Amino acid sequence: MNKNVPILELKNVYRSFKQGNQTLQVLRGINLDVEKGEIIALVGPSGSGKSTLLQLAGLLEKPTKGDIYIEGQKCSSLNDMIRTSLRRDSLGFVYQYHNLLPDFDALENVMLPQLIAGKKEKDAREFAKWLLKKMGLEKRLKHRPSEMSGGEQQRVAIARALANTPKLLLADEPTGNLDPKTSEIVFNELLSVVKETGLSALVATHNFDLADRMDRKVRLEEGKLMDLRAEKFVSVENFY
Repeated sequence: MNKNVPILELKNVYRSFKQGNQTLQVLRGINLDVEKGEIIALVGPSGSGKSTLLQLAGLLEKPTKGDIYIEGQKCSSLNDMIRTSLRRDSLGFVYQYHNLLPDFDALENVMLPQLIAGKKEKDAREFAKWLLKKMGLEKRLKHRPSEMSGGEQQRVAIARALANTPKLLLADEPTGNLDPKTSEIVFNELLSVVKETGLSALVATHNFDLADRMDRKVRLEEGKLMDLRAEKFVSVENFY
């Protein structure tokens, strides 16, 4: 991959939804580049469209208008099979709720995505152990989700998101369901492993203290995106 090509590019991206006879305009001409190794905080009020933006960036939805590129590859017109393959190989997802498989222990939850991707069981086990150790969970490998705290479960979810060594991590309020102390611990572990592995990350959060510790902040409001360093909107003015 050309190192000058961003991991993620959103170019003039719109997203609207039909509600009866009305059209709800959620995103209005979003432009965003996420560079290799860059960690960006996505902030904005509830209902501003942060989750929608992450869904589009993660190829889980298609934009109403505009283009999305992953490592320079235009994804808007790709078929579902190729999009699924890109999500598996290049993207990792962390949500506010961990969604771990309840009948599997921490180690198995992190091994499973690797096995699905075709990795040998021995290699999957060793890498899962390494990730969980990095998240401070080396003593919880054989514990099921019901036997772990909320913070521990979320750290397992982060390790699972990193299991197939994605290029880009997309996180939607990854500490939003945790108390402040636990949130700080989980975020520190997340930041540490993302930086150590050279990942890029786009993290939606309401926590401005956490956002301030990332490389850059962008704010989504009324369908437009502002780079808070540049203090200018990075979306086009008019809805088509």
